Amino acid sequence: MNTLLHPTYFPNVAHFVSIINAKNVLYEVHDNYQKQTYRNRTNIYGANCKLALSVPVIYSQKNRQLYRDIKIYNDNKWQALHWKSLQSAYRTSPFFEYYEDDLAPLFHAKQNHLLDFNFKCLEIIFECLQLDFNYQTTSCFEAKPKNCSDYRYLANARKEKEHLFKPYTQVFSNKHGYINNLSILDLLFNEGTNTVSYLQSQKIYL
Repeated sequence: MNTLLHPTYFPNVAHFVSIINAKNVLYEVHDNYQKQTYRNRTNIYGANCKLALSVPVIYSQKNRQLYRDIKIYNDNKWQALHWKSLQSAYRTSPFFEYYEDDLAPLFHAKQNHLLDFNFKCLEIIFECLQLDFNYQTTSCFEAKPKNCSDYRYLANARKEKEHLFKPYTQVFSNKHGYINNLSILDLLFNEGTNTVSYLQSQKIYL
């Protein structure tokens, strides 16, 4: 059965647990854009605890806009800010230097549409994990899809379900303790080649 997801910005651990355990991955590409979701946001572990990184977008609440039509607002140098935040948070992690050359181009080349950029981020993460990036996309929007497990709720940052995962060592855990379900980047930089095994050992539920 397919696992249906929204493409989000460097998805959290729960997203990747659902992906790793899926027979087939189906991405929703025909939905309306919604604010305050993980479509344009991810959480990392900064020196002062959880830190949200948000991709600025050009969006009007007057008219509904399709997710695939949402453009990124590039006038405020958000890419440089995100990259510096990642460097500051993870430069002392065990695997940051191992992956930084793969990830850096995402923050130095101009990005235009949010959906396309999120797919680029996913592709690079899969390359880092040495996994094939195989997926399908929806042909139309269905509120109650058939023949698939609907995990689109994982993109909702306002009504986030709690998924408790096995703690792993994080850079600042000695200061603030373990923070659950952060961006896949946090897991990747801290666990490196063990990331896939970790994800395979975890479970989430609809």
